[in-house]
Amino acid sequence: MYHSKIAGLGYYVPENIVTNDDLSKIIETNDEWIQERTGIQERRHVIRGEDTTTTMGVKAAKIAIERSGVAKEDIDFVIFATLSPDYYFPGPGVLVQRDLGLRTVGALDVRNQCSGFVYAISIADQYIKTGMYKNVLVIGSELHSTGLDMTTRGRGVSVIFGDGAGAAVLSREEDLSKGILSTHLHSEGQHAEELSLVAPGMGKRWVTDIIADNDPNDESYYPYMNGQFVFKNAVVRFSEVINEGLQANDLQVSDINMLVPHQANLRISQFIQQKFRLTDDQVFNNIQKYGNTTAASIPIALTEAWEQGKIKSGDLVVLAAFGSGFTWGSVMIRW
Repeated sequence: MYHSKIAGLGYYVPENIVTNDDLSKIIETNDEWIQERTGIQERRHVIRGEDTTTTMGVKAAKIAIERSGVAKEDIDFVIFATLSPDYYFPGPGVLVQRDLGLRTVGALDVRNQCSGFVYAISIADQYIKTGMYKNVLVIGSELHSTGLDMTTRGRGVSVIFGDGAGAAVLSREEDLSKGILSTHLHSEGQHAEELSLVAPGMGKRWVTDIIADNDPNDESYYPYMNGQFVFKNAVVRFSEVINEGLQANDLQVSDINMLVPHQANLRISQFIQQKFRLTDDQVFNNIQKYGNTTAASIPIALTEAWEQGKIKSGDLVVLAAFGSGFTWGSVMIRW
């Protein structure tokens, strides 16, 4: 049995910065309203034709691979987490395998939205722990901006999300005191529709239905979020799954050196920070700059925290996420 370690990290965000004031020119909103509810000041949106979910993932992956010291020929498997694939099918995992020029390794797509990267890390960890693979490339990438209702009608959701990608190379670690100590995953599907995008989908409304109705008031193909309900559940599940990880490893809250939460809402992160009595140096947030990038948010934040020297060898790093599904999870890492 082995442990897996994060050998390399990388991220990519589009150059196009969209501020709250920019949004106020097309949506009935303002900077104060957005910051008060979310903490977000700006986000990145792709320029159409310049980036896709896959190309952003590839750019982040190239950085992670270079930093890992692992040759791309030695990548054994690809896991791609996203809710915004380039195509309905195939998923972006195989496109990454192609565009990076990897061997004909397996490519898996993970559709767990905000907790997608945590789920993907858990899967990669199991493959490495059992000895099946030595080096696994994990990517979280999202392109939200072209699928949002950028009108006053959709402002409750559209002001929150941004575009970007993050990636990690997980490699075998024989020192069992280091690397990923444990992962913890959960779901509660009875609330699936509280944060969802139901069309196009085979279950209710497919493309042919949307075209046939041609209804300008049809909101089924835009994201829907019951914001207050999601918030109330998020703060509970975040707390539970962090505690679960600590208890599984006989650790205390005081052992946490860095918590990297999914960047859903700065108010959620602040609530968790206060509940666990963590200092500003123990929690990393960057939603102020990038908005909610869903499956990309944790790898982007983790990479920035590492680049800024906030994560050092021997640190206990905790990743935690909650989102659509409802799904949630945590990852405990001894750096």
